[in-house]
Amino acid sequence: MGALRPWARFPLLVVGHLLALGIGAAVFQALEGPPALRLQAKLRTELAAFQAEYGACLPPGALEELLGTALAAQARGVSSWGDGSEAGNWDLPSALLFTASILTTTGYGCMAPLSAGGKAFCVVYAALGLPASLALLAALRRCLLPLLSRPGAWVAAYWRPAPARAALLRAAGLGLLVAGAFVLLPALVLWGVQGDCSLLEAIYFCFSSLSTIGLGDLLPGHGRGLHPVLYHLGQLALLGGGTLPRAVAWE
Repeated sequence: MGALRPWARFPLLVVGHLLALGIGAAVFQALEGPPALRLQAKLRTELAAFQAEYGACLPPGALEELLGTALAAQARGVSSWGDGSEAGNWDLPSALLFTASILTTTGYGCMAPLSAGGKAFCVVYAALGLPASLALLAALRRCLLPLLSRPGAWVAAYWRPAPARAALLRAAGLGLLVAGAFVLLPALVLWGVQGDCSLLEAIYFCFSSLSTIGLGDLLPGHGRGLHPVLYHLGQLALLGGGTLPRAVAWE
């Protein structure tokens, strides 16, 4: 493709991108379609059983209206389940986690501003905070890149590999560093603290946070025997640590 002219290279890249989108969508449809249908069928069965047993005590449509209201609130990060003894959805640790998810562009989607003032402030906050975060990343890159380049320079001076092999070794070393320090190690800690998620789910959560995908389908709750403030600080550390490999990778 390097020998092609730019005007001929661009359509090929567009076609390849569209092909990748189609293949990815087909794979996800094949993998996730059957579990979604089974879950939907289970939900309908349980709803039908509940209506058959208690439907005579409820007005028509009352249950559907209640579930719709609860699900709409849940989608905005507001939950009324429990005895009310837990901290509110917008306590200070949760708000700090929300602002960190904005400035790291993770955007889990578990919380969203409800008021018009909150939405307006979110726009202004993101518009001012994102450039400041990029400036911080640039400064962090200048500080960390010389330090992390020393092992690669030592290997190049000792073994004197070819430039292509040296670049490959450097990329492999950086990949192992990121995978170990920012995915596997936090996943092991989260797996041990959370208690109700598998190791695969913990790795999935750390990877989605590190890559700023932030699907929001898996979020850590309060750890076992761990103070909520300390637990939220651990979440903030995970989000902040996720900016380090991106800063180092900028060249």
